[in-house]
Amino acid sequence: MRKALLALAASTALTSPVFADGHGMNIVETAADAGTFTTLLAAAEAAGLVETLSGEGPLTVFAPTDDAFAALPEGTVEGLLADTEALTAILTYHVVAGAVMSGDLSDGMTATTVNGADITVTLGDAVMINDATVVAADIEASNGVIHVIDSVLIPAM
Repeated sequence: MRKALLALAASTALTSPVFADGHGMNIVETAADAGTFTTLLAAAEAAGLVETLSGEGPLTVFAPTDDAFAALPEGTVEGLLADTEALTAILTYHVVAGAVMSGDLSDGMTATTVNGADITVTLGDAVMINDATVVAADIEASNGVIHVIDSVLIPAM
């Protein structure tokens, strides 16, 4: 399990150069600089969460890419943008208070998200957060850390 985390961290450093110097930027600035989180950032703006994600922290964000949002059923993103309450519930389900690095994860652990619901970590051939695969880990920002995931986490509503 630890081997999977180390391999993920090592591959992240090689495959995600767009995050080269996130230390001086906050989570929102780091995500914007990457260029692959435009839907996430637009959703955060619509939900009024940009200030929170730019704030002091520390926060851990499991950030779905634009491709992850595009994989949702047609009309889902538009529907969420029109329903601020549901959008906020989904976005805050991607955030955990505190900076949680990949080395802090253990198989089967749960973490309570900002929306109050738990997510579950599974370690194996890949690192999973619920049903989403972590594709890049430990992207440090001045107010926390980003772990990139390949799908949108949907809390039980």
